[in-house]
Parts: sequence; C-alpha cells; structure tokens
Amino acid sequence: MTDSRVIAVESIEKYFPPALSGWRALLQPVAKPTERALSGVSFSVGAGEAVALIGANGAGKSTLLRILATLIIPTRGRATLSGFDVERDGARARKQFGYHTGGDEGFYTRLSARENLAFFAAMNNITGSRARERIARISAWMGLDENLDRQVRTFSTGMTHRLGLARAMLHEPGILLLDEPTRSLDPLAASEFRRLLKVEIVGREGTTLLFASHALREVEEIADRVVLLDEGRVLACETPHGLFSLTGTRTLDEAIGRLVRQSVPAESLQ
Repeated sequence: MTDSRVIAVESIEKYFPPALSGWRALLQPVAKPTERALSGVSFSVGAGEAVALIGANGAGKSTLLRILATLIIPTRGRATLSGFDVERDGARARKQFGYHTGGDEGFYTRLSARENLAFFAAMNNITGSRARERIARISAWMGLDENLDRQVRTFSTGMTHRLGLARAMLHEPGILLLDEPTRSLDPLAASEFRRLLKVEIVGREGTTLLFASHALREVEEIADRVVLLDEGRVLACETPHGLFSLTGTRTLDEAIGRLVRQSVPAESLQ
C-alpha cells in the first residue's frame, strides 16, 4: 500500500430511521432514514498517530467508530483501514483493527481471564502455542498476568477495562479504535490507562489510535490531533496547539466552545 493514510474517511454520511414509539415502532425497520448522524465527514490518520474524536453527545463520534469497526454501514461515502474498504472488504478490514469501548465488555464472567482470552484468540484464528505466547505477553504488558486465572466477575472495573484492551490487541492489530475507553474508571485507573495507551501502545508498539473521548485532559495527554465533530459535521481537524492558534484561545475547552459557537470549518483536511 502506497497510501500513507492508515485510516481514511471520505465524505461519510449516515442517516437512521426516526425513533418511533407505540404501534409506529413496528414500522421503524422500513421507515425512511431521515435522522442525520454524520454529514460529509472526511479526515485521515497516519501510521503511528493518535487522533481523538471530540464533540458533544450526539455529535456522531460513536456512529463513526461503529462504521469503521464494520458494525454498521454508511449511507454514503467511503472509509478504509490500511487500504481495505470497511463496507466492500469488511473481512480483511476487520483483521486490521482492535475495537474496545468503555461500556459492557461482553466477557463470560464465570470463566477466568485466561479462558476468555483463549476463546477470543481462537475467534481470531490464534490457537495453540501462539495463543499461549500472545496471552502471556499481552497480559504481562497490561498488568494482568497475576490475575489471569481469576474469574472475570471478581475483577474491578479498571481490570475489566485492561482485559478488554488485551482482547482488542490479541491479534496484534495495527489500528486501535476506542470509544470512551476510560468511562467509569476512577481518576487513578484512568491516568494509568492513558499512560498505557500513549507510552506502550502508541509509543512503543507504533499502533495507530483513533479514540472518542469527553475527557479533555485525556485528549491533551494522548492525541497528536483532534477531530471536532458537531451535529455530524467536522468543524476542525488540527493539533491541540493548532486549535489554540485557530481560535485565539489557551485551553482546549475554550477552543472547542468557540469553534462550536462560530461553526468554523476545518482549514484543511488531510
């Protein structure tokens, strides 16, 4: 692949059917999609870069990540992961990324962490000695090696998040997609999770990271660039300091507020 863009999002639009109640809800599957979630979103992420999706609730962050994770398809537009189209070549696109959210991790809680990781490794065609080696390496990396044989139901929220990230990294993906990864974590656990992402996963492993977050401190600590979404539109795609220069502000909070109020378009989208 000669294209330097590891993640490429090109004019993505997404519409959903309206949310209906009562007997009208029966018609929802066939209702015309009129509720706009994304409107012509375009940006790219380079190899080893960490980019944050920021914006208010309903801005389209999770919808965009779900499109990239091949969970839903766009209404219009195109997105590629390492050159593979997420809609037309979903099977190969899925091999390129790990996907992790800060919500329900979907583990089998009466199984041990090791048994869960072995199961999900097998789902990625990783078995035998390779699976054992990969589980041992990544669990040590995530600080889970001493707890691998505990049932997942005994884990704290922070440990479960680490296990979720370990699962996402089992197949050594070049791309990591995270949706509010530190949601529900206490401040100490969140700080350690951010360090793990920035220093180990992006810094040491060279993984390309795209994550959505409401925590501006998290964004400032991890992100090389930020993509500001507002009502499904890209308002800016810049470095944090670039946003400060663009808006004449000193903090990310002030810059976002000014961009949203003025609806300033991105100067350039790479």
